[in-house]
Amino acid sequence: MNKAYHQELELLRQYWREISQDPDPTGDQVNGLSLNPSLKLRQVEWRGLTARLKDKKVEPAPGREFILTYYDPAGGPLQKTAADNDLLAIKIMAEGLSPAEAARQGGVPVGTIDRLLQAAVDNGLLLRPPSAIRRPPSFPRGKGIDPAFMAAQVFTLQWHITQSCDLHCRHCYDRSPRPAMPYDQGLRVLDDLREFCLEKNVRGQVSFTGGNPLLYPHFLKLYQAAVDRNLQVAILGNPADRGIIEKICAIQTPIFYQVSLEGLAAHNDYIRGAGHFQRLLKFLTLLQEFNIYSVVMLTLTRANMEQVLPLAELLRSRADEFTYNRLAMVGEGANLQSVRPEDYENFAARYLTACRHNNVLRPKDNLQNIIQHRANRPLFGGCAGYGCGAAFNFFAILPDGEAHACRKLPSYIGNAFKEKIGHIYDGEPARRYRQGSEACAHCDIRPVCGGCLAVSHGFGLNIFTEKDPCCFL
Repeated sequence: MNKAYHQELELLRQYWREISQDPDPTGDQVNGLSLNPSLKLRQVEWRGLTARLKDKKVEPAPGREFILTYYDPAGGPLQKTAADNDLLAIKIMAEGLSPAEAARQGGVPVGTIDRLLQAAVDNGLLLRPPSAIRRPPSFPRGKGIDPAFMAAQVFTLQWHITQSCDLHCRHCYDRSPRPAMPYDQGLRVLDDLREFCLEKNVRGQVSFTGGNPLLYPHFLKLYQAAVDRNLQVAILGNPADRGIIEKICAIQTPIFYQVSLEGLAAHNDYIRGAGHFQRLLKFLTLLQEFNIYSVVMLTLTRANMEQVLPLAELLRSRADEFTYNRLAMVGEGANLQSVRPEDYENFAARYLTACRHNNVLRPKDNLQNIIQHRANRPLFGGCAGYGCGAAFNFFAILPDGEAHACRKLPSYIGNAFKEKIGHIYDGEPARRYRQGSEACAHCDIRPVCGGCLAVSHGFGLNIFTEKDPCCFL
């Protein structure tokens, strides 16, 4: 048996003992993206040493490798053979290169470097500070609220890139004739979003919507540009043909594609137009074929409330997820009737019961957490994952650059064509919206609720002082 590698094996064992004896050698404070301070990088002239440490039957062979030994904060001591991307991440950090400079040198999109560095963070090789998108210490938080609900890991831009639409729904909240977004301006927004998310230590997501975002003349180029910046991409749109779905997936499969139904066939087609119901069912089959996660959204009104659960049964094997938002009586939606507040608790309870028996249904409405709380069942994230997420873990940008805390009500907080996303986010208007209503200021479940500001606005209430009219707490 060849013993030439035993010295290397013993040194690796020593590294392992050292890293295992310190309960957390990475420390508590991380000021920026940095190399894990516990990292030991060893070049060896034998391949298979880490396998040999686990199994004495493995016989290493001559050949150069690099061995990493470090403490992964998420998984504990770790020793492994370095992959090429591990070494590249170490090189970038050791040389103090910015992702943009590393991308320039490598001739790749900057998002390629961002993804590489993020993977190194995910496996503990690099350390990044915690998310800076978090609720303030003064934010109400009752007993049993998971700390995960207090800080977001993803910031989403709901991006209305065009007002053009092939439908004219009876509850549409904005048919204003805004011009389509200039493509060059869109690229600047994407660069700004990427920079903002890096500064806040969160992942960035773009949910392309409109109107119908696929009608935007430069949609595929803009979609590609978002992917090139390592931004997660989703689509909130209408049914589309096979050709455009093939082109989208050739760039990158969206994390989800959201479409809407407003009830069973007759009622849906009354709201969204003749033939829409059947077209959408066929489109869901197309999404399944391309392995795209499908989300079906319904706008809950007085007229369709009793159609929700029958529709859920119809969608049981056709969609990945089905849920609803309550109607915000805004825009053309003001001509419809929202659900009666006195009827809502019973409906929400029936809906949650159905969720336990139909895996296409998902809890979403913030007020459903009241029922969960009373029953001592686990709370969920509510509308946006953190209760009302308006101007917290998302906001909307319109084709002309207007930024709104929530697209379902007038909630202007700035203009992304004239100011940085970070400036808008940290501005006083955005802070006011994410604080929510004073009526919820002392509620134990505020981090996963806060009602719906858009619904309150539609009922003519003061959204900053009065609570959601359907709240039954």
